[in-house]
Amino acid sequence: MFGKLFGRSGEGPAADPYALPVPRRRKNGMYTLRALGDQRVLALVEAADAGDWEAVKAALAPFDLGRDHQVLGELADLDGLQDWIGRAVEEDEEHRATALLISGTRYISWGWEARTAERAANVTQEQWRVFHERLRIAEEQLLEAAELRPEWVTPWRQLLTSGRGMSLGSAVNGTRLDAALRREPLDQETHVEWLSQLQPRWGGEPGQALAFARDAFARAPQGHRIGCVIAMAHIEEWVESERADCLVTPEIQAELRNAADHSILHPSHVRRPGWQQDFNMFAMALSLAGERHTVRRVFQALDGACTRWPWAYFADPEKQFARHHRRV
Repeated sequence: MFGKLFGRSGEGPAADPYALPVPRRRKNGMYTLRALGDQRVLALVEAADAGDWEAVKAALAPFDLGRDHQVLGELADLDGLQDWIGRAVEEDEEHRATALLISGTRYISWGWEARTAERAANVTQEQWRVFHERLRIAEEQLLEAAELRPEWVTPWRQLLTSGRGMSLGSAVNGTRLDAALRREPLDQETHVEWLSQLQPRWGGEPGQALAFARDAFARAPQGHRIGCVIAMAHIEEWVESERADCLVTPEIQAELRNAADHSILHPSHVRRPGWQQDFNMFAMALSLAGERHTVRRVFQALDGACTRWPWAYFADPEKQFARHHRRV
């Protein structure tokens, strides 16, 4: 849909006609990416922020919201969207599935805002109540969207998040995972979400997530972005570990280099809106592993573009990006 933005081997990426102008950089040369760095996504976000459903539908034309997780995520993060999207659900029968998908995804984000990022023991009873109330609404809406548009993968990936938050258990969430992967066997966002589910803090066993990521990567063609699951699996291992240097081994450095070379740095890789987040995943993982060669290529490609995820695992994401960027 967007065309290959990488040329043949030896050529650099072609200019993206929809790329947003780079904003004024900070003194350290970095800037925070907005609207996936894409003019069309920015138009969509601005329409949604204004509560203009007709403009939202028009701006969605270049995208397939049933597969474009990152575009959907930009809408889900909009404060206030929940105040008007319900009217679209009730009044626009033709586009009801789209409105349900957007609303359900927003209710998940809104639910997590109520819960906060605190450890479970520090979440109040009222926060838990609001959290589960919003997730229940999300579940109803996403299940209906999935029924109306059975070919869509995005509702099932979102249902993994709500199912994890509501502690629905491995049987329910495993069924949802299967539903998503039947539609998109190498869907990256589904795999990344399941990596969280497999962590010990969510009831998984040590090593499960990394094995899951390696299996997916082994099945992927050259240049496929699914290689990012290797980076995220190691980041998740770092989150679980009590040792800050747990990734600093020659074996992990080599695995990350190989995954980057065969995915985001491969000549056949296609850059889509939001490609910078994939590069940020590798930038963080390679930095934590103390890798010094491939990480330089990744940061050079980013040219200062920071995405909040996955650096949000740090208390000050942008500061950490800048720190590691400066080192290379």
